Amino acid sequence: MGSQSLLPVQLHLFFVLFIVFTSSHSYAQRGTSETEEDNNQRSYFFYQRPEYSRDCKDIHNECSSSNSSGVYLIKPDGYPEPFEVYCRNDFQLGGWTVIQRRANSAFDFNRDWQEYKNGFGFLSTEFWLGNEKLSYMTNQAKYELRIDIELSNGTSLFATYDAFRISDEWSQYRLVSVGNFLGNTDISCPPNMIFGNCSCQPSCDDPTGLNNCDDDCLESVETCVCSSGFLMKDGKCVLPSECGCFLTQANAVLVAGETHVNEDCSEKCTCEDGELGCNSNYGCDSNAVCGLQDGLRACYCNAGYESDGETCTVIYTDCYDAYQDRKRQNGVYTILPTGWPRGPFNVSCDMTGGGWTIFQRRIDGVTNFYRNWIEYQHGFGSVENGNDFWLGNEQLHYLTNQPEKSYKLRVDIVDSGGTSRYSEYTTFEIGDNSTKYRLSVSGHSGNSGDSMVYSNGKAFSTHDEDNDACSYHHCATGHRGAWWYTNTWCQACHTSYRYCYYFETRSSCNNICTYSNLNGVYNGGNGQNINWYHNTYCNLRSAEMKIRPSSA
Repeated sequence: MGSQSLLPVQLHLFFVLFIVFTSSHSYAQRGTSETEEDNNQRSYFFYQRPEYSRDCKDIHNECSSSNSSGVYLIKPDGYPEPFEVYCRNDFQLGGWTVIQRRANSAFDFNRDWQEYKNGFGFLSTEFWLGNEKLSYMTNQAKYELRIDIELSNGTSLFATYDAFRISDEWSQYRLVSVGNFLGNTDISCPPNMIFGNCSCQPSCDDPTGLNNCDDDCLESVETCVCSSGFLMKDGKCVLPSECGCFLTQANAVLVAGETHVNEDCSEKCTCEDGELGCNSNYGCDSNAVCGLQDGLRACYCNAGYESDGETCTVIYTDCYDAYQDRKRQNGVYTILPTGWPRGPFNVSCDMTGGGWTIFQRRIDGVTNFYRNWIEYQHGFGSVENGNDFWLGNEQLHYLTNQPEKSYKLRVDIVDSGGTSRYSEYTTFEIGDNSTKYRLSVSGHSGNSGDSMVYSNGKAFSTHDEDNDACSYHHCATGHRGAWWYTNTWCQACHTSYRYCYYFETRSSCNNICTYSNLNGVYNGGNGQNINWYHNTYCNLRSAEMKIRPSSA
């Protein structure tokens, strides 16, 4: 906060009264002339003391055994009855009468007139002695007032006044005098600052004071803080207009990284490194609108488009859309099928073959395909790195059920001998979750054989979701995969067949639920491996399933 050191303060204080003797070392009301008779009278007064002392200084002087701090009885001149006070004898020659103590907020000091007149609290903790008692005490002699303050960081401060006196109740306990000041309590605040409670102080970097608290402002302490309407900047309190990221048209200070766009989206201002930068050439793309989203005004792309709003690019509904847009590079593209209820997602596109959207790939055994229903529903693996993946049954459903579009399927395989083969189907469609993603496929062509014919019309099954209609066993478990399994042959027990697409259910009993098992185990055993078209192509080196519009 500049060159001046500011101390966070939480007040722990007490007031003490100390009687200042006259030059004759006696109370002013009791002073006499220096004669032998007077000396005898003073001797008489010495042995005929009042029953009670008038204050803590009187107690301290009268008896050396009363040198410890604690509670004592006193009775000031004219006061109707004695009362207890707390005397401090452990500093400044002792004899201090404590009239107030605040230490731990044990008592509420927001009291009425009568309570302040009579006093409240406990002498052992927090208290106010009482204005009536103070009036009698401070009018029987000249008193010194001392105020001791302890800051929350442990620093001790004090102030003394050499002539403290208050009037009586008729004068509303008016502060008659305090006298000359002596002490070390000068903790005045710099310009534009006030002394008060501080938790998170607003600054030019954090105008609301809610994100990053100023380092000089500790929680729940008293210190010098910026006055209302001012913000902290380099240890000083300044007007918002003096902050580097003050935006005149919005009459606000932007935080680092924050942007502001005006009402017609013709200017965009950004706060970077404490300085405001404005782009007056900001504007919306022809496929965008100027509007508010989540409270932020900006240019936003229309449905079917994406980007920052200044420029908007079309969001493809599949890879063939991108192909039609003259995209010819194989790789990852972002699509948004019509009707898809969530945000755009990435797919792997085969542009060399004419814009195919790949929904399954098997090239090695790194990715485990023996997954549960939820994982097949939403997809797994990574389309970005070219490894094995399953796009997701939900995505497949929305892709193959877009309005005014129908899809065909292509399956590319590489057999165990390294020969590439394919199959195409003119119709391919997946039902929704309520149908268990039922398959509709037909119209085979190609050189690898029709392995989907018995899967047509079947529901999808995983090891935890048995939808194969086979009452003899769980096909997904037997084939160690997930597929549109059939119940056509599942009840048969083949004792002589040990083909690669058969799995063993018990000794000398082999069964089959499918002519293809492309989600099986890579390099797996009989009935569990990746196979296509009966036992013709077993333990395939690779497999890839992909779709594009039938019209392509």
